[in-house]
Amino acid sequence: MLELLGDNSWMAGKVLVATWETIYMVLISTFLSYVFGLPLGIILVTTAKNHIMENKGLNRALGSIVNAARSIPFIIFLILLIPFTRFLIGTSIGTVASIVPLTLAAIPFVARMVETSLKEIEQGLIEAAISMGANARQVISKVLLPEAMPSLLLGVAITAINLVGYSAMAGIVGGGGLGTLAYYYGYQRYEDTVMWITVIVLIIVVQGVQMLGDNLANKIVNKRR
Repeated sequence: MLELLGDNSWMAGKVLVATWETIYMVLISTFLSYVFGLPLGIILVTTAKNHIMENKGLNRALGSIVNAARSIPFIIFLILLIPFTRFLIGTSIGTVASIVPLTLAAIPFVARMVETSLKEIEQGLIEAAISMGANARQVISKVLLPEAMPSLLLGVAITAINLVGYSAMAGIVGGGGLGTLAYYYGYQRYEDTVMWITVIVLIIVVQGVQMLGDNLANKIVNKRR
């Protein structure tokens, strides 16, 4: 594929570095967003009406916060977080700095994905566990999470794919990765070939992530049969 660069073959190294930067940002951001988003999603489910830890006030408050955060377009969210990112990291430019807004933007999305996955669990399974003496922690760890694992894995893949797109937008403000490469070389320097190479690489990354998520989810489903 890099042969398409022709006279711009010197750009091959930049493409490889930018690809690694994008993958690095997406991996770390996905991991961190689930560290915070998974518990948040569990709380949203378990504090809902008629669930194991019903708390209408907490559920509504958290739901409102999540909805408000999700309603902000990422490019605006990215700009709003520049002072915070600079305070936390020391700079608002580069791959490490980009992880901050990527993670914070993904947390509410992850929370809703987790909430949707856990709500798919049959109420009968939860009631059976409670009737056998399981407490809230055991219901979560022994029933909700294991039963929802295929759906949760697909959610991880969807989150990572969204973060690939977000990372490209972060490139406009010097976030690094393929977005920065496409913007500064493909757009500002009118290097159309570089732009197309970037698009192709992003498509490959997205397809790879989706296939990995599908395969892992299918393996778990097949083991249960």
